[in-house]
Amino acid sequence: MRIVTYNVNGIKARLPRLLEYLAEQSPDVVCLQELKSSDETFPEAEIRAAGYGAVWHGQKGFNGVAVLAKGVDPIERHRGLAGEPEDEHSRYLEAEVDGVVIASIYLPNGNPVPGPKFDYKLRWIERLSRHARALLGEERPVVLAGDYNVIPNDDDVYSVRAMASDALMQPESRQGYRALLAQGWTDALRTRFPKGGVWTFWDYQAGAWQRDAGFRIDHLLLSPVAADRLQDAGVDKDYRGREKASDHAPTWVRLR
Repeated sequence: MRIVTYNVNGIKARLPRLLEYLAEQSPDVVCLQELKSSDETFPEAEIRAAGYGAVWHGQKGFNGVAVLAKGVDPIERHRGLAGEPEDEHSRYLEAEVDGVVIASIYLPNGNPVPGPKFDYKLRWIERLSRHARALLGEERPVVLAGDYNVIPNDDDVYSVRAMASDALMQPESRQGYRALLAQGWTDALRTRFPKGGVWTFWDYQAGAWQRDAGFRIDHLLLSPVAADRLQDAGVDKDYRGREKASDHAPTWVRLR
């Protein structure tokens, strides 16, 4: 099973690129983030025509997550995270596909630091951590895939100095991510590339793509049962260089 996480940065604007990716790579599951689309305007017909079933959790103008599955309809298990009833952001969607539990995650960015947005980010990580611990208790293959908006290590960024004051690299953000790993989750891309230097995001500004000034914020965390099935992981970097592409590249894991 090939599982992809892909922040599309607006599914309406990026639909041609998404359909192109589905046709060329034929992944089994795709977790989308930052749909910027309401539930009513999600392009279900076009995605079904491409051979994929879908569940989605939209929000007009920003946020939004979805899970697509080739040839089947994902079985929705959970949307949103407990802990803040007033939180209406569409950032978490969990589904089951062929016996594998897969979550699409769009963790808050958190900028500027300090401030209420950063506080919200840290609370959200803690809420995710509580839910992730419960998922581990099921002792099933689980993949937590998405845009975590966390640069875990110094070798996951083109320039530590350039990003030092950003919410993505603050010690509290990194600690939240490492606390997840400490529960027993495996960072698939880190396992495949232990020395780092692999980017999943390149900003539209300052010629970041042309300079390869990127960093790694899209992650696929595997439960122990899923980690035992890990075959490979990688980034389909070339798709970032296509016309009107997202600023993220599709990032994937392959399980037996």
